[in-house]
Amino acid sequence: MPPGDRTFHAHPSPIRARSSRPIGRPGCHTGDVETPWSVAPPDPLGEALHHLRLVGTFYCRSELTAPWGLTLPPMPGHLWLHVVTAGGCRLETDGAEAVQLRAGDVALVPHGDGHRLRSAPGTIAPSVMDLPQTFTNDRYAQLRHGSGGAPTTLVCAAVQVDTPGARDLVELLPPLLHVGASPRTEWMRATLRLVAAEAEELRPGGEAVLTRLADVLVIQVVRSWLETDPAARTGWLGALADPRIGRAITLIHRDPAHPWTVASLAAEIPMSRSAFAARFTEMVGEPALAYLTRRRMHLALDRLRGGGGVAEVAGGLGYRSEAAFSRAFTRVIGTTPGAVRRGAPVPR
Repeated sequence: MPPGDRTFHAHPSPIRARSSRPIGRPGCHTGDVETPWSVAPPDPLGEALHHLRLVGTFYCRSELTAPWGLTLPPMPGHLWLHVVTAGGCRLETDGAEAVQLRAGDVALVPHGDGHRLRSAPGTIAPSVMDLPQTFTNDRYAQLRHGSGGAPTTLVCAAVQVDTPGARDLVELLPPLLHVGASPRTEWMRATLRLVAAEAEELRPGGEAVLTRLADVLVIQVVRSWLETDPAARTGWLGALADPRIGRAITLIHRDPAHPWTVASLAAEIPMSRSAFAARFTEMVGEPALAYLTRRRMHLALDRLRGGGGVAEVAGGLGYRSEAAFSRAFTRVIGTTPGAVRRGAPVPR
């Protein structure tokens, strides 16, 4: 990822309405009567965010007084989220220009890279791991640090990327995403006010609330990048925005168990079979049926982790043969369905 030019600054726009029914036309595989909902255009950004499944790992409320500095360690497989609820600071990370954060700003370091937060350039920044913290439990801490000057309050979270589909999306993100406070971000500021209120006084259930709010903020920041940054219009993300290939991807997502073929997907667009196959591979980076298989296996991973049986999951995703499903799952995920059911970690 080239340094310097991948930092993202955005002002997000309101949530778009999404269709909750399959896309189709008279006589298509869905069997539904044609309705305005069934022919609504797909929401490509919503389809991309459907991949983003996160698990809250660690949360910290920091009360800091200038001059102060913190070094956050690398955490592979995680995203670092920082919410400034009062004051301000400077965030520095490799591969991107430093940004100044102010009250109401949100920053995301999506690849778990080590980075620094400072009250001013050049301030000494010891590792946060070496500073005394008060642990409410093994997932929530409070930190007080600094030299008694101007105060800043932060809520920080290290959030684990939990599924292969989420990692596919996160890999495309720049090294730093920053959403600044403005009148246009009032819809996000409502979430920030809830974060600040919960972090101010950790009441019963407050940790669970913070966990979910942090997940919401991560999705909001990523959505802002998807909606506004031209860099998000490359690879399979760019394919989602294409009127034809994006429709094919949406059909796969909404009915992955259907016995799709290249010909049946092409007929839904409509395009010729050969033109569709070539365009899909060019835009997405893999053939349509390979994408379908990968999508099914990501869903299978979630269902197996949720306690589904191998035969049940296989049948629910359109496989008549448990053996064929197991071979596909092992090839795509890197371990067997049985191992996942036993709680084995999934290779990264």
